Amino acid sequence: MKILIDIGHPAHVHIFKHFTREMQKNNHEVLFTCREKEFEIDLLRAEGFRFISFGKKYKSLFGKILGLLVFNLKMLKAALKFKPDVFLSAGSMYAAQVAWLLRKPHISMEDTGNMEQIKLYLPFSKVVFTPYEIPEQLGKKQFRYHSYHELCYLSPPYFTPNEDIYSFLEIPRDQKFAILRFVSWDATHDVGQGGFTAEHKDQIVEYLSKNYALFISSEGDVPDRYKKYLFKIPPDKMHDAMAFASLVVSEGATMASEAGVLGTPSIYVNSLVRCYNEDQEKYGLVFNFQSSEGVLAKIKAIQEIEDVEEVFEKRRQNMLADKIDFTSFLLWFVQEYPASQKIIFDDPAYQERFKF
Repeated sequence: MKILIDIGHPAHVHIFKHFTREMQKNNHEVLFTCREKEFEIDLLRAEGFRFISFGKKYKSLFGKILGLLVFNLKMLKAALKFKPDVFLSAGSMYAAQVAWLLRKPHISMEDTGNMEQIKLYLPFSKVVFTPYEIPEQLGKKQFRYHSYHELCYLSPPYFTPNEDIYSFLEIPRDQKFAILRFVSWDATHDVGQGGFTAEHKDQIVEYLSKNYALFISSEGDVPDRYKKYLFKIPPDKMHDAMAFASLVVSEGATMASEAGVLGTPSIYVNSLVRCYNEDQEKYGLVFNFQSSEGVLAKIKAIQEIEDVEEVFEKRRQNMLADKIDFTSFLLWFVQEYPASQKIIFDDPAYQERFKF
């Protein structure tokens, strides 16, 4: 079997990497396609995966419209050469539309509910996997599963944090540290949204830098006074850093969720609500704020929790007990497709066979 996986975000590399390795072990071929956005290419290279880059993403509205045509043509060219049997993505309009054109199935994973993107790939997809909690109703192609994207790569079967991260961070093993994540606000789903105010950002940077070793991850430029805190580690080491961090505060939903599933206290600051972060708040793993008002008080409250590491590990175990291993589920689904699609839609509880 030949599988083409289109990547639109650095996290998508992680979502599909264990799936890819297992498929390759079974002599299936996998090709990744991507656009240059942030760390996608670095991560693909670090994993040793075969990939094709279609060039830099467009940021303006006109550019995004132009990109739909340009990237579809590049995707079509790559697909005609590779001849995939199935296309996979986490909400790629390019993979979906080219798959439809070539009369091949496109299987999508969706957890953001960005309807401006969903409308461009849903008509061309065979099935769309979504977390159970997502509020969007996507019709007969939607299958709700009990898991998070982040559990595809940060659950116990797939990830063990490496303490060598302290050497990369250049801090002693007993040093407490915090991670602060800023987004660039130029994605289509970020239009009209917001996170930290400049005033609150300064307050939080000042407080965290006095109480922890502080590391900042940012999609865009940061003020000169913040630059001394910027991460200086390879992107594939980020999850090790999050696993050992005392706290993660993020405008980005993915990083907030990643910290949550690792059992690291996590604060999500964004006016855009995400169902998976809200679900993790039920377990006490992620705390959601639609503005930066009150974030500093929450940081201080987390600091006051006695035996905080043990408390959050128990919360993490409670969460894992309710979820399925989606990577194992996806491996079964793709290899048994199309019979697998009928099985799960006839019996949604079939997914429980893949619980952790």
